[in-house]
Amino acid sequence: MAAGNGIVVVFDFDKTIIDVDSDNWVVDSLGLTEEFERLLPTMPWNTLMDTMMGELHARGRTLGDVAAALRAVPIDPRVPAAIREAAALGCDLRVLSDANAFFIETVLEHHGLRGCFTEVNTNPSRVDAGGRLRIEPYHEFLGGATHGCGVGTCPPNMCKGQVLDRILRETAAAAPGGRKPRVIYLGDGRGDYCPALRLAREDFVMPRRGYPVWDLICEDPARVQAEVHPWADGAEMEATLLGLVRRALVEDAAPLLPLDCKLESTMPAAAQDGGMPIMPLGVKN
Repeated sequence: MAAGNGIVVVFDFDKTIIDVDSDNWVVDSLGLTEEFERLLPTMPWNTLMDTMMGELHARGRTLGDVAAALRAVPIDPRVPAAIREAAALGCDLRVLSDANAFFIETVLEHHGLRGCFTEVNTNPSRVDAGGRLRIEPYHEFLGGATHGCGVGTCPPNMCKGQVLDRILRETAAAAPGGRKPRVIYLGDGRGDYCPALRLAREDFVMPRRGYPVWDLICEDPARVQAEVHPWADGAEMEATLLGLVRRALVEDAAPLLPLDCKLESTMPAAAQDGGMPIMPLGVKN
């Protein structure tokens, strides 16, 4: 991996790195769809998934069965390619997801991607003495009963905005002069809206087009300070993400270049020819 370049790329997991929701995929693959749908109105999602893992265990399903289902999760081949290239360019890659550690680690390791990420922020999971997978709420695991976020789109067990704030504090503290990193945030769900609101003008948010976070951003574009760059599939994600990384590298290096070297030709080709969907501030619709 290249030396750090001052860019932090934060990925959601479900329907962002992978093409489906990993919870639903495991439940459906292992024959619990009916039980899941029956209990869904009665408890929070995170608690429900822990309950489903208990039901699988009671039916004789092993951790290996769960892992096998996860290794079959569909993933667009351009997404791993984008992740590897962003890591090679020196970006600090993080996962920020409301899935759980076992699901995410299993998929990333299967595709050889775990080493590209500095950390995985998600609901903790563990295997108890009986071999049953337990899934715990993120904030309760850290000692808080609730996160207290007032945005209204965060699930009770995890405020991704608060986690993003912590990531930025830590990366700034470790940077020379306490310099704030530039952030590229990718996500699809309602829970990704809160961190999108916390990004600064020099940051970028990449909502998946047609998914809940995109709809929320479109309802009131002025609430988001960062530039908005939607994407629909793995190919568009790869082109947009790597275009933004290269653009940020050029912009961050520009103050160090002689005046006569700061030419438009130094911008990535995708940005010059219209291939990269740059949405300037104030044109976020």
